[in-house]
Amino acid sequence: MRPLAALLAILMGSAVALASGLLLTWVVIMFLPAEQARFAPEHAALVRAVLVFTAFAAITAASFYGEQRERRWRLAAHAATLAMFAVAVWLYWPK
Repeated sequence: MRPLAALLAILMGSAVALASGLLLTWVVIMFLPAEQARFAPEHAALVRAVLVFTAFAAITAASFYGEQRERRWRLAAHAATLAMFAVAVWLYWPK
């Protein structure tokens, strides 16, 4: 495995872990009707985080696949991965 592929694998694994953890958190909150009012203010932020990190995981997986198979479009996928990383940092870096 090449160094870039290893880095992409680490990034992909982290993004998948974040996306699945956030998605499962949302599912658990949906099954707590007694606490619905308590978690209502967090619902929009949680859905946004699920969408951002699911997209990040999908783009990173495509980039990893392109790197492993040496596809012609892998440079565009790497650029998209970098752009999604920048979006995630921009959205979630403490202000």
